Amino acid sequence: MTDHGYGSWITRHALRNGQRTALIDDVGGYQTTYAQLEERTNRLAAALNASGVQRGDRVAMLLLNSPQMLEIYFAVAKLGAIAVPVNFRLHASEVAYILDDSGSSFLFHSTSFAELAADATAGNRRIQLSVAVPTLAERRNAGGGGYEQFLAGGSPERVEREISHDEICVLMYTSGTTGRPKGAMLTHGNFFYNAVNAMGFDSGLGRTDITISAAPLFHIGALGVHTLPFLFVGGSVVTTEAFTPDAWLDGVARHGVTKAFLVPAMWAAVAQSAAIASADLSSLRSGISGGAPCPLTVITALREAGMEFTEGFGMTETAPIAACLQPEDVVAHAGSIGRPAQFNDFRIVNEEGEQVPLGEVGELCVRGPNVFIGYWNKPDETAKALRSGWFHTGDLAHVDEEGFYTLVDRKKDMIITGGENVYPIEVEQVMYQHPEVREVAVIGVPDAKWGERVVAVVAPSDGGTIEAEELRQWTRDRIAHFKAPSEVVLVDEILRTATGKILKRILRQNLGGPNSAVSR
Repeated sequence: MTDHGYGSWITRHALRNGQRTALIDDVGGYQTTYAQLEERTNRLAAALNASGVQRGDRVAMLLLNSPQMLEIYFAVAKLGAIAVPVNFRLHASEVAYILDDSGSSFLFHSTSFAELAADATAGNRRIQLSVAVPTLAERRNAGGGGYEQFLAGGSPERVEREISHDEICVLMYTSGTTGRPKGAMLTHGNFFYNAVNAMGFDSGLGRTDITISAAPLFHIGALGVHTLPFLFVGGSVVTTEAFTPDAWLDGVARHGVTKAFLVPAMWAAVAQSAAIASADLSSLRSGISGGAPCPLTVITALREAGMEFTEGFGMTETAPIAACLQPEDVVAHAGSIGRPAQFNDFRIVNEEGEQVPLGEVGELCVRGPNVFIGYWNKPDETAKALRSGWFHTGDLAHVDEEGFYTLVDRKKDMIITGGENVYPIEVEQVMYQHPEVREVAVIGVPDAKWGERVVAVVAPSDGGTIEAEELRQWTRDRIAHFKAPSEVVLVDEILRTATGKILKRILRQNLGGPNSAVSR
């Protein structure tokens, strides 16, 4: 086989494990074997090819999680084309920007996003075809609609292309927390080495493992931490269209899920669910958090529920796995991201690009075959991020004598108040220890006297009665005074992206500060 792309994974498993289950359509839904998945992705690839999709063409997806979304990923890969997953929570103008920036010519959209798709493609002459994919309710009640008709028109024979590890397969747009999103160019080789890196988590992955993909598959965390690696080894993936903690717990028990990935906000919801006390988690060997730092209080609660819990670190640009904290190290090295993954090298540098001494804080840089090859049509941004073979992450970190790396914050989020560096994560972890704090985001806002002052935006727990000044004083008693917030702002909810990251840029803007941290 000349296809060395990730589309070939399904072809090989259809031969080796054809009758094993590859995909399960939500909790208790229809199951697709590897043999069926091979035929369906062959048909879809052929139908796309007949509609004009060529090697390198961009195929956009505005979709809820579903087996169909994964079919599209693999069919596009088989053609040597490029998938462009789009965050469906964006405004139509933002979706339009991504479609235009990527030069996408084809679009798959969930029927529930028909209006969004129409608004985003209005006036876009490049989009040649838009195919509607049924929602879960429609799949259960009325079949596959236009998507199934489109797929059925393709031949079941394998459309084979000569595809190398170096070719781009996905444009994954960053969340845009600091401005316009950028399309990270991810290659087939990035996904291959990421899958191998994933096998280094805890006890590894095997073809009998089952995961549940509840975080959005337009995001690299849900796609890359578990979903694609499970399909790489021939395991099974349950896709859920929407996340609720009780339904997730039911899905784990119903399907005997062995390993699971969620972002911190989702894990917090699971930990706080009343259903966790009676849930059958006997099959669940490990849970992994990623996408943002997970509060230590949440990790403790999940471990007390009997879950072997750990954290991974990665970014869209690293496809995403770059480091992991193994379960045996979670307690002794709480707060660390662990050590680099199998095929990654780390170094920490100062502003001049020189490696800093052990224990000192600097910018974390990553090197390895899972690192992206640049930003789509943005050579200047690419040159800033990729220097001398190293990806400059923008994260501030330090490493100890045992090789454990700890993030102290995003470089752009570091606060300098009165000449002192304050890392918001450190303050947030202290405030999370208060029983009435559900969510907290610490930011810096301009201050005439101190340059910046520390402000904490807090969403109290349900039924909480804590007062802002009371919480400010409580925090001040537990951390250096210059790190403690000068002001606490109580809110009902803290604005997050679809991937669980807090939108600190918007918080700063709402509190009268600039869109990003004060320039250094």
